[in-house]
Amino acid sequence: MSADRPTLPPVRLHSEAELARDALSAPLMARAAALARWAEPGVPVGVGGEILEESLAAATAHLGLAADEDGPGHTAEAWQLAVDTGLVDIEETDDSDGGTADGSPDAGRTDSVAVGIATPSEELADLTSGSPQDVLDIWLSGMETVLADAVAPDLSDIADQLADGGELDLDAIDWNPEEEAELLDGILGNLYLLTALGEGPDQDVPLPALAASMIVPDDMEEPTDDVLEEVSEAMMRLDDQFRVLEPIGLVAYTPVDEALIEEMDEDGETVKAAEPLDEEDVSRYGLVRLTPLGIYAVRARMLDAGVDAPALGDLTDKGADVLLDALPDYPEAIAQAESEQWLAARTPADAAQDLLAAARGDDERAPLRRLAAQQTLSLVSPDAEPALRDVLDDRQLGGLARVWLAERALPGIPEPSQDMIFWLTIDTIAAQLGTADEDAAELRELVQGLTGQHSGFFDAAWRVDHPATADVLEAMGRLHPDKKAAKEARKAAFKARSRAGS
Repeated sequence: MSADRPTLPPVRLHSEAELARDALSAPLMARAAALARWAEPGVPVGVGGEILEESLAAATAHLGLAADEDGPGHTAEAWQLAVDTGLVDIEETDDSDGGTADGSPDAGRTDSVAVGIATPSEELADLTSGSPQDVLDIWLSGMETVLADAVAPDLSDIADQLADGGELDLDAIDWNPEEEAELLDGILGNLYLLTALGEGPDQDVPLPALAASMIVPDDMEEPTDDVLEEVSEAMMRLDDQFRVLEPIGLVAYTPVDEALIEEMDEDGETVKAAEPLDEEDVSRYGLVRLTPLGIYAVRARMLDAGVDAPALGDLTDKGADVLLDALPDYPEAIAQAESEQWLAARTPADAAQDLLAAARGDDERAPLRRLAAQQTLSLVSPDAEPALRDVLDDRQLGGLARVWLAERALPGIPEPSQDMIFWLTIDTIAAQLGTADEDAAELRELVQGLTGQHSGFFDAAWRVDHPATADVLEAMGRLHPDKKAAKEARKAAFKARSRAGS
């Protein structure tokens, strides 16, 4: 794939209205909005906007989490999201000295004295009266803060260090912020790619396999014990991170079984990343997938980073040349959906004319364009018949036009010449070679079937005036299961190259 072509297949995005509804219903976002509204009379806050101990109980009760052991923690997280996303405004009080009761700065304690008053902001109104994009912008800003929280170190480890009177030592707590962020970005990117390739969004990915995708080298047939241990450690870090990311709606996550974590800690086990897990083990080791909102968010981050991350429908307003150039690199289901949207924006006659004009060419990707044109034209109504009949005598397009007419059982289809048949055969195989793995059984069957339909195929094929003739014949020599036919193909390829060089 050339440098100017997409590096990722397109994804299906839900509408902005659907995504905005998902954002508003994400547990963490919904709680943050509820607390921002609850702050209407004014809520005293400490340094950094943290909610104070005396207000935390009331806020927890307001969210209906008073009976939940983790309720105060969930409430504090939701309040912090409201602060980070600007859903509340904070006005400093006159007696604010920026510190705690003992005069020392400490934004992490909930027993700090009040240094400001929080009230609902104008942004809060955007969640109810703004556009879907307004909602998504607020959610995206919150998602970024949650991502930062997900790769933050374990606060209990930091507290232990500080309690011992020592200085903060990041090496001692085994935390590298850049490595953590890079691992999580890579994991989210892999989940995004699986979704784009059609293996999601309803396909749960086992956590060990996801961790192994970032750790185990592609050329390593059997992971070493050290590598497996690294996968296990990465898996447990991801378990912690996905637990943080799920409430914001980025992922749907089934956590690692707590009993399994205890077993691994006691026995010093490592994840068997290279071995298939049975159904029970798969669920115990954790399952994750991007939600539709997560797909939208990861794509937005990729676009911000300069990555070409197309979405279904991006080509609707583009010319047929752009469409046909892109479709061969798309998964089959996405290619058809993209074609259907493109066709829906045009009349059948106009669409057929544009597709046929764009399918012409002698460049390397021309066979792929013609294959994409044929597949797209198969979705066009019979109203396009005149455009197809206009190219019946065209060497490059006459074959696919006859196929289109025959599939619709339309009358008056002229027999193709032998030259057209052989040219179409070479073009068809050239296109398939550009999209398929040469080890694919379907491609071998195609080669065998095409040569079996024409006696003396190789005697005539090397004379075909097609840029890919020699390459196709060489490939047929590699693919044909019959040794005699394969030898004839290689000899024909040599003749074709000699003819082209003469």
